[in-house]
Amino acid sequence: MKYRRQGHCVYYTEYHLVITTKYRRKIFNEGVKEYFKEILKRIGEYYPEVRITEVNTDRDHAHLLVSIPPKISVSKMVGVIKSNTAKALRGKFEFLRKVYWGVSGIWSDGYFVSTVGITEGVIRKYIEHQGQEDNGQAKLEF
Repeated sequence: MKYRRQGHCVYYTEYHLVITTKYRRKIFNEGVKEYFKEILKRIGEYYPEVRITEVNTDRDHAHLLVSIPPKISVSKMVGVIKSNTAKALRGKFEFLRKVYWGVSGIWSDGYFVSTVGITEGVIRKYIEHQGQEDNGQAKLEF
């Protein structure tokens, strides 16, 4: 686990994000999957504090492991990911313009997100033992 720093905070915010295609259409083949990954790398150029560390797809949805700093909301980043990937994929693959004829985008409106990180039990133990070690610094033990 690697803690990250900003001006006045230290954080570890990892999210498991799942986005599904509109109408659960099975659009992901190897070519679409690889281009999808390339687009996600480009998003990192515009949002350098956001790190997408893992990406995988099934035929009708994508799983991402994303680190988002506290100053950017999860919903904003999901919107950025969805809008940028939809535009690029529709521009590159003709079949997507046909599959989603008359409809903007390729993603369903919703998404699944879950935090990833330290378990509740570890945090409870950390809080309970505050002030019991040298310099008042309790250590997280995994």
